[in-house]
Amino acid sequence: MKPTFPLAACLALAACDPPAPPQSAPSASPAPSPSPAPPPLSSATPKPPLAPATGVTPAPLAKPATPEELKALARSNNAFALDFYGKVRAQKGNLVMSPFSISTALGMTWAGARGETAAQMARVLHLEGPVARTLDIAGSLVASYGAPDQKVTVRVANRLFGEKTFAFEQPFLARLQGSFGAPLEPLDFKSAPEASRQRINAWVAGETQGRIDNVVPPGGVDGMTRLALANAIYFDGDWAVPFSKERTAPAPFFTGKSEPKSVPTMHQNESLHFAATDGVEVVELPYQNGALAMDCVLPDAVDGLDAVEARLTPALLDRWLGAASTTSVEIALPRMEIAPADPLSVGETLSALGMPRAFDGKSADFTGIANPPEPAQRLFLSSVFHKAFVRMDEKGTEAAAATVVTARVAGAAPPPEAPKVFKADHPFLFFLRDVRSGLVLFMGRVADPASR
Repeated sequence: MKPTFPLAACLALAACDPPAPPQSAPSASPAPSPSPAPPPLSSATPKPPLAPATGVTPAPLAKPATPEELKALARSNNAFALDFYGKVRAQKGNLVMSPFSISTALGMTWAGARGETAAQMARVLHLEGPVARTLDIAGSLVASYGAPDQKVTVRVANRLFGEKTFAFEQPFLARLQGSFGAPLEPLDFKSAPEASRQRINAWVAGETQGRIDNVVPPGGVDGMTRLALANAIYFDGDWAVPFSKERTAPAPFFTGKSEPKSVPTMHQNESLHFAATDGVEVVELPYQNGALAMDCVLPDAVDGLDAVEARLTPALLDRWLGAASTTSVEIALPRMEIAPADPLSVGETLSALGMPRAFDGKSADFTGIANPPEPAQRLFLSSVFHKAFVRMDEKGTEAAAATVVTARVAGAAPPPEAPKVFKADHPFLFFLRDVRSGLVLFMGRVADPASR
């Protein structure tokens, strides 16, 4: 199987008090329902062909985003990513998340925030500049990952699920459809919240090849829910140079001070970006299209991951990655799958990061999303759920070769340099990045590859 990284984020907004008499339904046309979601896949189940995306294509920018603007957005995403990770890293065991998915869902919500609510969200997301331009750039980045590529699949889908009797602001709906390709699908949250929850989960499962199920848990939406903003990302990519299955063999992995576990470990000798610096080793494994890569960060100390996580900052990560150079690397990497049964509920985490007003039913200001005359019908963020899946193994559909040609002055040939060794036999971090902008799409930790 290829490395896959499907995940989803879902934000729910609710009204404060029992609903007032129904208002006129939104004028936006209902989005067409996608095909039924595929059944969940086991590790050994071959994936069926990916169904067409069910959203709409974002409108092209009148002024295309410049590389500098995309890099600035990547810096904002990565700063939020490491802030967020710093809050959730206390969770024990394996961890996988997508800061890009969470920030995209929050960015869509930010489009309808006003006043101090919007200001707090911008600070947490590290967003700067005019709102409209920032949203357009974010939307264009989302659209770029959906471009057809025969070597990797990166699909980003967004959708709004709104209470069918609730009136939403048309500029907000137009903004999200234009920038993020996010149509509005009316649901009956008031009378049928459980059916609405199942519909949201079915859409997410369909967009993630069945890998993400139940991103909204039972009770995650109720009769007071008025809007759910959902983002789903699906990544499926082959290594530029696949690992040979014949070289995979059991090897020890030290999860702590106790006896090591024996886990299937992949081996490869290849020319890769590598650095040994500042108490860590870093290796970068490119995917076939060359635009995306997996960076693994291994602490020197077997029990050193907690200390590395505690000092992790965007500047430090950039320094580690910037120190890497191409060299011969002997790599040992555990084959693993992380598939949490339950989603993360991250509302309290986001509030603690500095945006409590969005979750306060009395002071939240989302009048850009909906502006009902009764204050009791104003919206606030009631929940934020996030769920992810990751698997890494040997196989790729094709092998690609890279040749590095160097020039040197004449003289005696130096002795061949011994290959560097990257032996991931204890907990480490991983970052799936867009190497052009530096944006971190996925990140997490492998604490125990024998555990899901």
